[in-house]
Amino acid sequence: MIIELIIALFLGIIIGSITGLLPGLHINLVSAILISLSFLIVFPPLILVVFIASMSITHTFLAFIPSIFLGAPDEDTSLSVLPGHQLLISGKGYEALVSSLTGCMIGVLAVLLLAPLFIFFLPEIFSYLKFVMFLILVLASSYMIIRSENKLVSLIIFILAGFLGLSSLSLNLKDSLLPLLSGLFGSSSLITSIAKEQKLPEQIISRLKELKPKVKEISDVFLASLVSSPLCSFLPALGSSQAAVIGSDIIEEKNQKKFLMLLGSVNIIVLALSFVTLYSIGKSRTGAAAAVSKLIEISFPDLIIILAVIIIASFFSFFIAVFIGKFFSRNISKINYKIISVLVLIFLSLIVLLFSGLLGFLIFLVSTFLGLATIYAGVRRTNLMGSLMLTSILFYLPL
Repeated sequence: MIIELIIALFLGIIIGSITGLLPGLHINLVSAILISLSFLIVFPPLILVVFIASMSITHTFLAFIPSIFLGAPDEDTSLSVLPGHQLLISGKGYEALVSSLTGCMIGVLAVLLLAPLFIFFLPEIFSYLKFVMFLILVLASSYMIIRSENKLVSLIIFILAGFLGLSSLSLNLKDSLLPLLSGLFGSSSLITSIAKEQKLPEQIISRLKELKPKVKEISDVFLASLVSSPLCSFLPALGSSQAAVIGSDIIEEKNQKKFLMLLGSVNIIVLALSFVTLYSIGKSRTGAAAAVSKLIEISFPDLIIILAVIIIASFFSFFIAVFIGKFFSRNISKINYKIISVLVLIFLSLIVLLFSGLLGFLIFLVSTFLGLATIYAGVRRTNLMGSLMLTSILFYLPL
């Protein structure tokens, strides 16, 4: 059994690396396919659970590579396009990636602290916490708009994005967030790069020791992650993107490295704690946890195995992502970035058509135009997170 678990762990790392590098291929889709075929597999359910946990963690690490270097995010890395692309065009794409991966490792440490709290206290306080989410989301959204230089335009963008998000989710598309976030953050950035005929400078590849964050940066990100991520790990309608927006009010959002570290941290925390939440209160808040819930009813020994898998997979994923990131950094400036942007744009369009259909492609087009309007209006693109924030606010609206 131990040998099978180890094999499942490393197979998950391999498959997660592949899915993470392919723009638009979300881990939820892979988990759904695996569950649909699970009746053909004769392995014990725990073997599949280890595979899913390992794959989902590795995917989270590797997904930052296409998001930063190609401007092609998935659902969880959409916000990394903004600071990641800015660092890329200044020759610091590798530094942006390492910052994100460092944040992921900070998230692993936070999970070790938060997991016991979730296990012992979440069942007691779960029914009360959802009542404060409406106020938290309203305050976070208001603060995000108020601190903008052009408050009126930011408010308009936030509301338009919110209505677009509501429309997308109400259409019952197969993967409604794929066309929405790919358009708002991915294709809009790609089209801007194509229009500018942007040429990337040679990327600076520093040693990991030289990119080591300062103690204050680590502590700030750790604190922001602890504050923003836990609620988003077990309450419906909330995820890592909303956690990042809430957490960005604690750190300096203009500090690109810290913001990328925060994104990495909250992604890992929300994903990892979703397994703890499944054990603690029987609720699944991520696609990976939902897949696991269909395989087994998690026991405490199972949870310990899952947490061990998360730690081991994170360690290997960090160095795999660093290795592949170096390859991208060495070669991205040698290739015509306009051609890369066009090819990725075509690929994203085909992925949206394939998984979300014509209606999804329409959402993708409208989202792209709204993303472009935000760029040319010169307001912060975090206001586009109204596409998810407004939906969450309405979900928790006290009636």
